[in-house]
Amino acid sequence: MKYTFIPHTKIRVSKICLGTMTWGRQNSEEQGHEQMDYAFDQGVNFFDTAELYPVPAKKELYAVTEEIIGRWFKKTGNRDKVVLGSKIVGPGDYTKHIRTTGFSKDAIITAVEGSLKRLQTDYIDLYQLHWPERNTNFFGQRGFNADVPDFWQDNIHQILETLRDLIKEGKIRQVGLSNENPWGVMRFLEEAKVHDSFPRMVTIQNAYNLLNRLFEVGLSEVSVREKIGLLPYSPLGFGVLSGKYLGGQKPRKGRVTLFPNYNRYSGENAQNATQKYYDLAEEHGLSLVQMALSFVNTRAFVTSNIIGATSMEQLRENIDSINVNLSAEILEGIEAIHSNIPNPAP
Repeated sequence: MKYTFIPHTKIRVSKICLGTMTWGRQNSEEQGHEQMDYAFDQGVNFFDTAELYPVPAKKELYAVTEEIIGRWFKKTGNRDKVVLGSKIVGPGDYTKHIRTTGFSKDAIITAVEGSLKRLQTDYIDLYQLHWPERNTNFFGQRGFNADVPDFWQDNIHQILETLRDLIKEGKIRQVGLSNENPWGVMRFLEEAKVHDSFPRMVTIQNAYNLLNRLFEVGLSEVSVREKIGLLPYSPLGFGVLSGKYLGGQKPRKGRVTLFPNYNRYSGENAQNATQKYYDLAEEHGLSLVQMALSFVNTRAFVTSNIIGATSMEQLRENIDSINVNLSAEILEGIEAIHSNIPNPAP
């Protein structure tokens, strides 16, 4: 395994982060524990979860994933050996069963306290805002639509003040963002610069993969210059970049098969690009999974690549990607495809 540090901290993390969003829905607790056992043995010391998980979210499954992780910590005694990330859910139509108060002071405190209890721990290493409260472009919406009514009132000062107090209490160590855009990132960073006691956002968790490199437009410069590390999720685009959906295939247990509305990476252009990436990988004796994950692993702005799996076979291949080195010829081939079919998935 390879390691790095979360920017601006002394927290050492593996370059591969274990994602957990399928545990409790697509994966059983036993399978989740098996994944944690294996990943930990392979040197993965960074686990990421959220109160929203498992997804797709359901009221009766609220925060089950955190409970699964908590019981693993209790069983193994490995809490102090793992860097743990979790998140407070943002407002949305499919999160109303959790709360409708956004990132108010009480909401953040309640969310943190709930996660600590379920995770059976006294602290969370990296606590993240799952997505913005304001109207902006995320989850498949490429552009910002200024015509949509936005009733958000700037509460970034209050959010950082609340997070600062939780850090002082020892309940969280560091803070990060998720599904953010350049304006939001810089707004949080500037607020922390103006108020010395406020915590600085150290990471941003956004989608990033061969089919969606929109992070490179604006956010990558912010990431590098401000040293706020990307924790890319969906590095395989809901499994599409395994190639298992090519040719109209519908694997029975595939995420896109089970949840057809998860079609972000299934459009015609995305399918065409996936086929080209598949052919390129095959030409160089690699699997598409190896090539896709290795590409993400080596980006300068990436702190740790959040992989996810529903089978042990997938997990092994995903973790093994850390040992794959892409030649200059392969990287040139990737850029050629990207130039012809740029960002086919929003």
